[in-house]
Amino acid sequence: MTTFQEMRISEPIIRAITDMGFEEASPIQEKAIPIALMGKDIIGQAQTGTGKTAAFAIPILEKVDMSKKYVQAIAIAPTRELAIQVSEEINRLSKYMGITSLPIYGGQSIDRQIKALKKGPHIITGTPGRLLDHIKRRTLKLDRVSVVVLDEADEMLDMGFLEDIERILKETPEEKQTLLFSATMPKPIQILAERFMNDPELVKMKAKEVTSPTVKQIYYEVNERDKFEVLCRLLDVDNPELAVIFGRTKRRVDELSDALNKRGYLADGLHGDLNQRQRDDVMNKFREGNIDILVATDVAARGIDVSGVTHVYNFDIPQDPESYVHRIGRTGRAGKTGLAITFATPRETGQIRSIEKASKGNIQRKSLPTVAEARESMQRAAVEKMIELLEEEQYTQFKHAAGELLDQYDSTALVSVALKLLSKEKSDVPVQLTSETPRYAKKSKIKVQEKSRRNYKGNRELGKKASKGKR
Repeated sequence: MTTFQEMRISEPIIRAITDMGFEEASPIQEKAIPIALMGKDIIGQAQTGTGKTAAFAIPILEKVDMSKKYVQAIAIAPTRELAIQVSEEINRLSKYMGITSLPIYGGQSIDRQIKALKKGPHIITGTPGRLLDHIKRRTLKLDRVSVVVLDEADEMLDMGFLEDIERILKETPEEKQTLLFSATMPKPIQILAERFMNDPELVKMKAKEVTSPTVKQIYYEVNERDKFEVLCRLLDVDNPELAVIFGRTKRRVDELSDALNKRGYLADGLHGDLNQRQRDDVMNKFREGNIDILVATDVAARGIDVSGVTHVYNFDIPQDPESYVHRIGRTGRAGKTGLAITFATPRETGQIRSIEKASKGNIQRKSLPTVAEARESMQRAAVEKMIELLEEEQYTQFKHAAGELLDQYDSTALVSVALKLLSKEKSDVPVQLTSETPRYAKKSKIKVQEKSRRNYKGNRELGKKASKGKR
């Protein structure tokens, strides 16, 4: 693997990359960054989670002139969560450069965005609809943009943003660098590339669909209304050191983290509506062990790299194999073993087999532990903790109080009370989560990617002809 130092990246960016804990470039970064630094257009065919954000962010940062207070680069993304994530990544990479990145997306006050735009950010990341809104209001001008990024282009196509993207691209100069990233290459994207890109170089990466052998994968068939009680029982049985629980929506994450805290677990939530300070606070609590359960959405969890995660719980089943692989990759790292548990409602069990086949995993069905087994597991953990404290002699300051208690009470009763306190018995506060409608699996990008590659060369010619016909 190539190190970032070997790629001749400027010293401030190297410092920021080092702070982020990275040394070697990922395959997409290794291939794309040198080409992008030469100023060439790129079509990058890569999955989410391969490090493609840095693959386009680093060349952008090398090109931006800090002294010029206007928009010099723009990254268009399908969702506000991804727009925020890209902006945060750019800000982390540019922390020693004085370059500013601003996310623009729907659902946030447009007046606040207009105020922020007047300050002259160097880089904009945004969703198509809100970007067009600012262009129409003349609060965003793209006439001096030198780099345009289309991130997750196939997702934007699926969401019906193709026409919006074309309208945005027409507002940019003809002479610019365009970097397009997509997991697949459907025909409309190829035609778009031919219309707006200049002799792009294709950088293809294989999907990281194979799950790690260090992660044991199981699933339970659970009705939607029973999921939370089952989760609590499993947490008591498994007694995870650090766990990540994945929920489908921001509402689910908020409700689930609140419910876990009411039951006496130490949990906090992570989703796209949190600002950077809030995200950092949550992650610091998780890394430092002040909480041992992190509840997160897929998008918010991208980039989570915390050593020591022992368990991943898919409270809501992921809708495609790529998301599943990314989720369970939070555990079983650095050669350590991990456990990935997925809840599937009776109508979702077919998705388990689809995920298993596409991800080359082995997901075993298991029977739910009983309440008695959960109680026994908690007691066993309490005994182990007590023995550990005895062996480490972490009890001498309590000897006097213990002696006084032994004069008044039976020793067996006292040890039983101590075990009860150590077992952390959870409260039975009633909890009601909002029901989530099951989502059925999207067509796997893993399956269609190879076909798209084979068709790419022939379809380029079709794209050229279509493009010439429109000029």
